[in-house]
Amino acid sequence: MTKHAAGTVSWVDLSAWDLEKALDFYGALFGWTFDPTSQQNGYYTMARKNGELVAAMMPRPKDAPPPPAWNTYFAVESVDRSVARLKELGGKVMLEPMDVMEAGRMAFCADNTGAAFGFWQPNLFPGAALVNEPGAVAWFEAKTRDGAKAVAFYKDLFGMTADKMPDDRMHYWVLKQGGTEAAGVMQLDDKTPAEVGPHWMITFAVANTDEAAATVTTRGGKVLMQPFDSPYGRIAIVADPGGASFGVITLARPA
Repeated sequence: MTKHAAGTVSWVDLSAWDLEKALDFYGALFGWTFDPTSQQNGYYTMARKNGELVAAMMPRPKDAPPPPAWNTYFAVESVDRSVARLKELGGKVMLEPMDVMEAGRMAFCADNTGAAFGFWQPNLFPGAALVNEPGAVAWFEAKTRDGAKAVAFYKDLFGMTADKMPDDRMHYWVLKQGGTEAAGVMQLDDKTPAEVGPHWMITFAVANTDEAAATVTTRGGKVLMQPFDSPYGRIAIVADPGGASFGVITLARPA
């Protein structure tokens, strides 16, 4: 990937519970290598797969609310215009627009149901260079208590369309950008613990979901949902040792 279309996810990063332990965990799980980092950039550490940038990690601020979490960033043409529109739609700005040196411009926000995400306006850095391959991102979904409200928000914010999945057992929408599947919205049901708030969840591709789930366990993480088969591939939901949740999938076909 050399460019991400506006209104699609272009980057992910982890606010890690312990940066050194996170590097060890994700290096073992995904085969990532990591670029050198320093105090000057807040120890923001770039992760690579097969030499290509795929994600980043940073120390979690001491005053950040628990749990640690993976963050999702949507590519936009103008962060400032996107933030203004988000405010009109009832979203909340958590970090006002700011330049990240010459890499690009960003802001961090929450939708009108409380799920947090970022905007990224690229300059020298376009985002992830590898997707839909083992060790890289494959899917993104907002999990919220009011799916229909969130869907309307993202449709208006990014000019997306949405298709509701024909499954009475769950409320799930596929968001499309330019006719291409870009992300999902899943409504949390009554069985979901009350302390689980609205959030974006990232799913990474792996070569073998069962082996990845086993690695999560041996490295101190937890398997939250055991591996299961879907039309898109074999999936498991897991959490790292700090509690940041994410999915892993062996793709049945290119996403």
